[in-house]
Amino acid sequence: MHLLSASCVCALLITSLLRQVGGLETFIGLYGETLEIPCNNGAMKAEDILITKWKYDKGDGLSGDLLVKKNQNVLISATDEYKGRVSMAANSSLLLSAARLTDQRTFTCMVVASADIREFPVNVVIYKTPASLEISDNAQELEIGKLTKLGKCVAKDANPAANITWLKNNTPLVADGKGISIKASVLVDPVTGLSSTSSILEYSAKKEDTDAEFTCSTQHTVGAELVSAPVTLTITYTTENIGLQVIAQDPLKEGDNVTLKCVADGNPAPTAFNFHLKEELVKVENADTYTITNVSRNTTGVYKCSLVDDPTMEASKDITVNYLDINLSPSGNIVKSAGEAMDLTLQIDSSGNNKVSWTKDNVKLDKKPKFTKLTYADSGVYECEVTNGALNVSEELRPVAGAPVIRQLSKLRSEDGKHKVLICDVEGSPKPAVSWSINGTSLDESPFLNGKIKHKITVVPSANLTVSCMVSNEFGSDSRTINVSSRKYKVVEYFIQNCTPY
Repeated sequence: MHLLSASCVCALLITSLLRQVGGLETFIGLYGETLEIPCNNGAMKAEDILITKWKYDKGDGLSGDLLVKKNQNVLISATDEYKGRVSMAANSSLLLSAARLTDQRTFTCMVVASADIREFPVNVVIYKTPASLEISDNAQELEIGKLTKLGKCVAKDANPAANITWLKNNTPLVADGKGISIKASVLVDPVTGLSSTSSILEYSAKKEDTDAEFTCSTQHTVGAELVSAPVTLTITYTTENIGLQVIAQDPLKEGDNVTLKCVADGNPAPTAFNFHLKEELVKVENADTYTITNVSRNTTGVYKCSLVDDPTMEASKDITVNYLDINLSPSGNIVKSAGEAMDLTLQIDSSGNNKVSWTKDNVKLDKKPKFTKLTYADSGVYECEVTNGALNVSEELRPVAGAPVIRQLSKLRSEDGKHKVLICDVEGSPKPAVSWSINGTSLDESPFLNGKIKHKITVVPSANLTVSCMVSNEFGSDSRTINVSSRKYKVVEYFIQNCTPY
């Protein structure tokens, strides 16, 4: 080994000091972790290094030795707070376990080579993310327009001290000196040196803050963003608006029930209301509704509700009960004789505009029927329907002309020439019953329409006959006869009717 002269050693030390001042590195470590503080970062080749020594700055210009490596042997000389906490890695880095804030100082690696002595100082900084972030001392409710302490957010045990941001519905809040006040303070633990940041939010609530979520967050120098659990507060405010709701069937008609509901926007909501029921005042407590049962047309009018604590704050609503009454005269079963007149009158009492329609035997009529001279054709079921919105009422009229009359009794030969078809044409109302004096086949009856009915039978007479058609209803009866010849007297009958004797 070559010995260096005193002048050379001095020169090397001066050079080392200059490099130390000009090249100070900063090493960031995490609290509680093992730090691996680098030495020279490859500035010198490992094979050229004879001695490696680590020391630290104790302050007041003093340094403390930690360990030295020579000929691959490591001698630990650390005392006090570093005893048992230091060792050297294979690459000459200093390994420092259980990092704490007092380790924030300068550590120096001194390297002796065959022709050089150099020092590599490293400034160590220790970071620690907050142990937790939570809101405490939070208010249970906020009053609109009143600056109130909402809560305190605490970020515990951090280095450097955490900065806290308050958020409402994930939007940051900024102190404005009016409705938002944020006051932060930092408390340092005398033992660990870690800082706990407290931030107090005072907030003047608005009505739209109902159900809003308030949180606080911090983004530390290292680590992910921390966000507290949200808090939701009750926003209280006096009633500013009141409304009256009418809950009922649409349309509201006589016999229905109607419920009045008073709605106020205060929070907490009012629990007592006055309901002004035309000439009556009803007070309800622990409810906001009042029900009127079995309404009538007399229920129609203006209704109000108001606050018991402030009767000047009120709301009103018009209530209309829809009704529809008709009186058709005459109506029901009307007995009139053919040729008589019958005047119809329709009286309507309703709550609105009406539409009148008429039908006869379910067939729509173009206009109101007139009976200046009743005929059997006027018989049937007349219905008058009056509509008022969703309401409709109808009445029936069934004019009855009286006893039936046979208008015609006739006969026809069938298409095959073997039978006789007898036809009895009848008018009457109500519908008459038709019978014959003989039994026939192929009985056929037309629909009873406009007081008329046609009844047919088919006969095969074996002799000349006189056949009767008989009709009746509850008001009387009628009958007619017709002669029917048999086929074997056909020729004789022909000569009797068509030949002149000599």
